[in-house]
Amino acid sequence: MNDEATTMSDEQETIDPVTLEILRNQLESVATEMGHVLIRGAYSPNIKERQDCSTALFDASGRMVAQAEHIPVHLGAMPDAVDIVLQKDPKPGDVFIVNDPFAGGTHLPDITLVSTIAPNDEVIGYAVSRAHHADVGGSSPGSMPPGAQEIYEEGLRLPAVRLVDGGEPNEAVHDLIRANVRTPDEREADLRAQRAANARAEERIGELLEEHGSTLLDAFDAVIEYSRERVEAELDALPDGMYRAQDILEGDGVTDDDIPIEVAITIDGASIAVDFAGTADQVAGNLNAPLSVAKSAVYFVVRAITDPEIPPNHGCYEPVSVSAPDGLVLNPDAPAAVVGGNVETSQRVMDVTLAALATAVPDRVPAGGQGTMNNLIIGDRTGDFTYYETIGGGFGARPGKDGMDGVQVGMTNTLNTPVEAMETEYPLRVKRYALRPSSGGDGRYRGGLGLERTVTVETDATVSLLTERRRTAPAGIDGGEDGATGENLVDGEPVPAKASVDVEAGSTVSVRTPGGGGHGDPAERDPGARECDRRDGKVDER
Repeated sequence: MNDEATTMSDEQETIDPVTLEILRNQLESVATEMGHVLIRGAYSPNIKERQDCSTALFDASGRMVAQAEHIPVHLGAMPDAVDIVLQKDPKPGDVFIVNDPFAGGTHLPDITLVSTIAPNDEVIGYAVSRAHHADVGGSSPGSMPPGAQEIYEEGLRLPAVRLVDGGEPNEAVHDLIRANVRTPDEREADLRAQRAANARAEERIGELLEEHGSTLLDAFDAVIEYSRERVEAELDALPDGMYRAQDILEGDGVTDDDIPIEVAITIDGASIAVDFAGTADQVAGNLNAPLSVAKSAVYFVVRAITDPEIPPNHGCYEPVSVSAPDGLVLNPDAPAAVVGGNVETSQRVMDVTLAALATAVPDRVPAGGQGTMNNLIIGDRTGDFTYYETIGGGFGARPGKDGMDGVQVGMTNTLNTPVEAMETEYPLRVKRYALRPSSGGDGRYRGGLGLERTVTVETDATVSLLTERRRTAPAGIDGGEDGATGENLVDGEPVPAKASVDVEAGSTVSVRTPGGGGHGDPAERDPGARECDRRDGKVDER
């Protein structure tokens, strides 16, 4: 336990450091167990195999107390969902459902359940689970239409409403959901898993309350204060100043025009202010992102450049402010399309924020990673199946180490769908799944390799792609070379970064993901490391 844990406010000094550490770990264990329950109870491969979900605990005032280490883009945005629920006068036994990006959500496929924790009929906190549902209606299977220009095209939009009212299921809401999605049984099963995860949290918190009494509630404040103090100490050690960077998104699915993302970061003592005022106005297509998505990306970067071991909770975010004027691509007005903002724009926000801070802390910032989630959606319009996956790529080389090959980078932290599960659940066959030689940027330290995933679709279907870094490469740093750009192919023919294509049975879809940028002068790479690259097939010698 860090000595800083003893510098608490007066009401928290009654919790000794050992007890606080025990309680902190118990709370984090509850959040983690929630995730296990959700993953094991889910029906869709996207949740049970890829683990595209997140869980967290909040106190009665809506502050995050503990979170499981799941999906970064989910976790930083969860507080907005809880804030919306607090306005609805929640009572014991209530479970709220919300996915509205303009009122607590991020994009429509991410459905959040917020349940009251009231083991003694008094609300002392909230259990929150967020999961990406493989279809929530809309104009195309998978609810991620690349050419969408209004949120109405993207699926069923749910403001915060009671899914369970005082312990009684609200069947009208269930009926509404079933009537508006392509795979209603799968949706019901996944929502049951989320409810079970939240219920487990109330059960475990009740046990902790019996064990610790009011000390547990004091610990909510104490763990938040502990994290805040540690983050402030880390920020205070960084060089004060203003740091700027800019990057682009490669079109919005309606046009191919570049979309500038600009940031100005001010470090002033123990605080950091991140301003996106120079960013483009909201666009016609679906790369608009609610401000909560930008917050998630910034929070992720701040944790990465300070100390990732600091317990993640509300205290980590108190010293961080994030702003963007209304009407920008990072703070759009309704009814803007937003489904790509959560998955692709979030990645670019992370990239540009890291790039700005590379000047302040060059020893902590890697070269550019793949910068995209490589979203692939395949489904049929009859509702028989909907497959969704984000595909890994190259992680940028680090100041003292090579990048990682074929991993999820940045704002997602999912697994891949195992080939066996994919071929069992869907009319799909995986023809190729391999690393892309020579896709990582050269340097003193080499960038990670991208992947190639080729799938044969065994029935007529719609293929949707939401991808980035197809024409702008992940950047090398400190003299390192850029990583390779990605590529999308249908039956061997290139298709745009954002595309929806109707295919016939027997068609193949290939996604070749970007590699990571290199770090440092390639001339300084160790000869032994180059021999390992050759022997391991990381470089194409043809």
